[in-house]
Amino acid sequence: MTVAASFRSGLQGAMADPFRERERLRFRVHKHVLGARFLFESDDAALLYPVEAAYDGLPRHRLPLPAREFNVQLRLVPHRAATRLPEPPPVRTQSGAGLLCGVMDECNYVVVAPAQHRALVVASEDMLERPYHLRYELIEFAVFTLAARAQGLVPLHGACIGRNGCGILLLGASGSGKSTLALLAVLRGLDLLSEDAVFVQPERLLATGVANYLHVQAEALQFTDDDDTRRWINRAPVIRRRSGATKFEVDPRRGPASLAETPLELAAAVFLRDETVADSAALLTPVAAADIGERLRAGQPYAATQPGWDRFAAGMAQRGAFELRRGRHPHASIDALLPLLG
Repeated sequence: MTVAASFRSGLQGAMADPFRERERLRFRVHKHVLGARFLFESDDAALLYPVEAAYDGLPRHRLPLPAREFNVQLRLVPHRAATRLPEPPPVRTQSGAGLLCGVMDECNYVVVAPAQHRALVVASEDMLERPYHLRYELIEFAVFTLAARAQGLVPLHGACIGRNGCGILLLGASGSGKSTLALLAVLRGLDLLSEDAVFVQPERLLATGVANYLHVQAEALQFTDDDDTRRWINRAPVIRRRSGATKFEVDPRRGPASLAETPLELAAAVFLRDETVADSAALLTPVAAADIGERLRAGQPYAATQPGWDRFAAGMAQRGAFELRRGRHPHASIDALLPLLG
C-alpha cells in the first residue's frame, strides 16, 4: 500500500462514525496528562503497553483552563515488507486542512486533528520491538500536539525543576547537561516537572510536563556515591538516540525522586553554557532583560511560532533569565540555582 493510500484509509477510519469505531477498538485506558484527560483506544492491547509505560503514575496537574478531553486511537498493522533497518526512518511533519501529520513510512504515522480533540496513531507490528521510538515519536507526537494546540500551551524543549510550586526552566541544546542537572537536582530534594519537554500556560507562566523518564549518560554515575541511587540508574534500560548517544532511561516514578504534584509557576529561565569556571560566584550570571526574548526565540524556533509565544516571552523577560556555567562539580551548579527558588 502506498503512503497516500494508507493515509486515505487511516483518515477515513479516524473520522468514521465513533460508535462503529468503538466496536473495533476494544481496548481502552484513561490517563490524565498535561492538565487534560486522554482516552486511548486500540484494536490491540499491545499498543496500550507503551501508553501505560509513558503515563502511568504521573501527578494529575490541573491548569486554570476549561477541562479538556482528548481521544487517541491506536491501530496495529502487519509487519512492513521492507528490509529491516537499524532504526525506523525519522518522522517527517506536514500540516494543512486543520490536520497535523507525522510520517515515518506508510505503516507508521500520526494524524492529529486538534479542533476535534482527536488523533490517530498507526504502527506496524515491528514497532512494538522499538518501544522508545513508538513512545516518543508516534504516541508522544499525538499527545503533546493535542495538549498544546487545544489548550494554548507554549511547547518548549527544556527541563524544569522546582520546589513549593515554584520552577526553574532549564534550556540548552541537546548534550548541554539538562538531564544530568535535573537528575542531581531531584537527588538533592527538588521536584522534577519534566526532563525534555515543558508546556507553559503563557498568562500565568504555569508549567506542566511529563515526569516519566530521565535520560542520563553513564558519566552521571560518577556524581553520586549513594549505592541505592547507583543501582537505580544501573538497572535502567539503555536507549540509543538518533544522534547515536546511548543513555540510561531512568524512571523517576520508581526511584528516589520527587515529582512536582502541581504545575510550577516559573521564576526564571536558565540557559546552560558548556563552559567550566572555578569560581562558584561566577557560575550564574543574569541576562539583560532586553535580550531575554531574542535568546528564548533563538533556542525555541518551533515554540516561537505558536500563538501564546509573545505573552510567554514578555512574561519571562519580567521574571528574569540567567546563564549557568559548569562548576567543578555539578552540585555547585545546583547550589547556584537554589536562591532563584526563594
